[in-house]
Amino acid sequence: MNTNALLAWLPPQHRRPMLQRLLIVWGVALLIGLATWNGNVAKGHPSAFDVSLVYAYAISTFIWLLTDVPRFAFKRLLRSPAPYYWPPALPATLMLLVGIPLGYVLGTMVGDAYSGKSTWELWHFNRNRFWGLMISALALSAAFVAFFHQRGKAESLANEVTQAQLMLLQSQLEPHMLFNTLAHLRALIGQDTARAHAMLDHLNDYLRTTLHATRLPVHQALHALGDEFSRLGDYLSLMAIRMGPRMAFELDLPPALATASVPSFILQPLVENAIRHGLEPQVRGGRIEVQARAEGAQLLLTVRDNGSGISELALADAARPLQADGAQTGPSWGLSHVRQRLQTLYGPRAGMHISPMPTGGTCVVLTLPLHNPHAKS
Repeated sequence: MNTNALLAWLPPQHRRPMLQRLLIVWGVALLIGLATWNGNVAKGHPSAFDVSLVYAYAISTFIWLLTDVPRFAFKRLLRSPAPYYWPPALPATLMLLVGIPLGYVLGTMVGDAYSGKSTWELWHFNRNRFWGLMISALALSAAFVAFFHQRGKAESLANEVTQAQLMLLQSQLEPHMLFNTLAHLRALIGQDTARAHAMLDHLNDYLRTTLHATRLPVHQALHALGDEFSRLGDYLSLMAIRMGPRMAFELDLPPALATASVPSFILQPLVENAIRHGLEPQVRGGRIEVQARAEGAQLLLTVRDNGSGISELALADAARPLQADGAQTGPSWGLSHVRQRLQTLYGPRAGMHISPMPTGGTCVVLTLPLHNPHAKS
């Protein structure tokens, strides 16, 4: 059985964070083992160092397994919504009330089996010490769960803020395109009926997919790359009818990548910028190419144009460090917004690189983790 099949129940974007949480738990378990061993020696209850470590690691690992893993493995039962899978208050409380004590008992049994002693015997000859050990272990475990829970909630809130910014960006992008398209359509109706009908068809498809995407809840912010390219195809077809021979475009999407998951609207601001700031200012217009490629476990999305090129001011503005609250202003707000969304969704696993083309124009490359739910493993 390969690793993908073994972790099929766990969303791919959560596999590394879960491993990181486990490593944190193990790191603190080492400190707990050291403190327990030192405390036992100081109180006149010497024990082997390895025994203290086994107890610490066994209890910590079992509690982690029973409080972190279930929210993914039993997401339907716990009603844990994507993308962060934190259950509501009542199911989360029940999970902790069961998981923490049960994890403590199972871990203690492993430690007892290793040491050849029984922790439960403390109940008979030193109840204060028994309750002290149990309460301190449960308190530390509850503190860990609370820490991870709060961090997950903060990530979820940051994602909601980014999605709100996305809706604001869409509200600014679409009226500009829509009003110009309707004005051009009005002129075409009396001159070229066939082109007017084609424009109406593309506008209808574009608006339908756009409205559908903007009504999706925050946790459904990802969609298939094929849908992203389809929407771009309608948008670029509209622009090509408007600009006539001044604009050409090419969409290059390998069939194997059509089902790869990407953030919705992630390419729209890049294409919009390429037309507005690269092609439209030139009398001769230009060409836009949008390409998708896979390199190992990374998905590369490229938007390239041969227009007037990006200014040094816009290039510097787009490369500015992201603000903590996600706010971004300036002439390249669309570019900064794309970078902010990648940072929010993927952290250091994704990025955006902007470079001027040697022959004129601009090339923007987005790099993000490749997740293809229908690809063969």
